[in-house]
Amino acid sequence: MIVAMDALARPNAIPLPTIRRYPVYLRAIRQKMARGETNVSSAVLAAELGLDPVLVRKDLAMSGVSGRPRIGWSAAALDAALASAIGWDGVSKAALVGAGSLGRALMGYGGFREQGLAIAAAFDVDPVQAGCDVHGIRVRPMADLPTFVRRHAIRLGILTVPAEAAQSCADALVAAGVRGLWNFASVQLAVPTGVIVQNMDLAQSLAVLSHSLETAALPSPPRARAPALGRESRQSPAS
Repeated sequence: MIVAMDALARPNAIPLPTIRRYPVYLRAIRQKMARGETNVSSAVLAAELGLDPVLVRKDLAMSGVSGRPRIGWSAAALDAALASAIGWDGVSKAALVGAGSLGRALMGYGGFREQGLAIAAAFDVDPVQAGCDVHGIRVRPMADLPTFVRRHAIRLGILTVPAEAAQSCADALVAAGVRGLWNFASVQLAVPTGVIVQNMDLAQSLAVLSHSLETAALPSPPRARAPALGRESRQSPAS
């Protein structure tokens, strides 16, 4: 789940809920194309994804591609239009700050390329980390960040640092020219107007999952027995 920050520069009237569903559609459409299918039915796509077919049809129409009765939508045209809408038709360079366990895991994730993201460099305050190559990405000292970000015109920063270090790292990225922050630290960042922050709070996601599991585990309340119809109550008269 990432919307490349190049999409931020494009005038786009597509609502954010629709944008969030586009990656799901793209994955399903590309699977169909890999099987040799050239057309996509919005009704079939909705059924496969467990979504409302009217919602899917409206979402696809917002891409600018027109469907044809009894034929459906061109899979190739949808692939190109949806990828363009969310900025996956190019490559956005990102600077990652925090080369610990989480940062290294993100550096090793190969799916970012398909999603229009390339981590150009990582930065860390630990001198032991600086100078290392992780999954082919060089880890550099924080002192190199301003020059590197400006030289490579990087607009997206990824924060995988402890909460107490997140604000200062965000400040450094913004001062260097970054305009979008993907924040994995469990803290709210203060940023200037025009800078976009996407928070990935793992604790919040875990809380929702744990609550859902607990709720699902609760036993259903016993159903009240319906009174028998057509029978008189056999209560003894009060004495």
